[in-house]
Amino acid sequence: MSLNAILGTRFPLIQAPMAGVQDTGLSLAVSRSGGLGSLPAAMLDAQTLRRELQVLQSSGLPYNVNFFCHQPPQHSAAAESAWQAALLPYYQEFGIDPAAIPASAGRRPFDDEMADVLDAFSPTVVSFHFGLPRPDLLARVKLRGAFVLSSATTLNEARWLVANGADGVIAQGLEAGGHRGHFLDRDVIQQAYTFDLLKQLTPHIQVPIIAAGGIADAQGVQAAMAAGAAAVQVGTAFLLCHEAKTSALHRARLSDQQAPTALTNLFTGGLARGLCNRVMHELGPQSAAAPVFPMATQSIAPLRTKAEANQRDDFTPLWSGMNRSGCAACPAAEIVHQLAAGFTH
Repeated sequence: MSLNAILGTRFPLIQAPMAGVQDTGLSLAVSRSGGLGSLPAAMLDAQTLRRELQVLQSSGLPYNVNFFCHQPPQHSAAAESAWQAALLPYYQEFGIDPAAIPASAGRRPFDDEMADVLDAFSPTVVSFHFGLPRPDLLARVKLRGAFVLSSATTLNEARWLVANGADGVIAQGLEAGGHRGHFLDRDVIQQAYTFDLLKQLTPHIQVPIIAAGGIADAQGVQAAMAAGAAAVQVGTAFLLCHEAKTSALHRARLSDQQAPTALTNLFTGGLARGLCNRVMHELGPQSAAAPVFPMATQSIAPLRTKAEANQRDDFTPLWSGMNRSGCAACPAAEIVHQLAAGFTH
């Protein structure tokens, strides 16, 4: 059975969940157009998640809800102090008192409360980033009949996911925007670009493989399917869509297709690909002073707020994949239509 038959979609195309730049508006637009729309849940509280899932469920369309599976770290005053020391010149520039910075929620992993919310719904797909949840939580997800996906950045991670209950594997290449999904092989030297990763996975992974990273047009879709992918996942190409919540500052930068990206840990503490901006240039895209994911968020967030109030993206996480050629300010349906041409060639 083809993966789109399992998903109940016209095309084996998944819109990548993108926390902070979308809500159900984009999810529904993609699902109505024949793909699988996704809702990112990592930045939602339980009440908001319930409200968003009610919208998706009432549509009658297939949908994916995505959760993070990181282990929340203990707060470290020493780590926070070291990070604030690195940011001190910026605090002084903007008149911020670091001692007055409030605690930040950061990113939330899939836990018992989120599972309680999910129990009332029947998502077509539940996908995870940073591995899989506890076995008892995963069992609850499967009891709802959801098809379970998770991201792998290496063959080692893909094998682990299959052995631990994933129904399919998202092969996340180095081109992909946003957070790396690595959870076993954290050294990016061990990770590969999308088509190299597909070559590594296809002889050994017997569940459906979804190619993610650098796919922006029908030619990319066709190449991924020819390389053994059962489906493709696309995120960056949807960032300029009318239904996306991408900010004006972010949209302006995405429109420059030649602007460089880098893997950075400055905004959350986790490695994620985004467009280079002032703080990435001045501190370097990766800093040893940044606390572990997601603890770096708290101390840099006030700088982002101050700069954005002055129409500057100096401290804004401008998540983006390396290939922005598919970005267009248009309805999401047009992006789906353009990508879908790759499935018919």
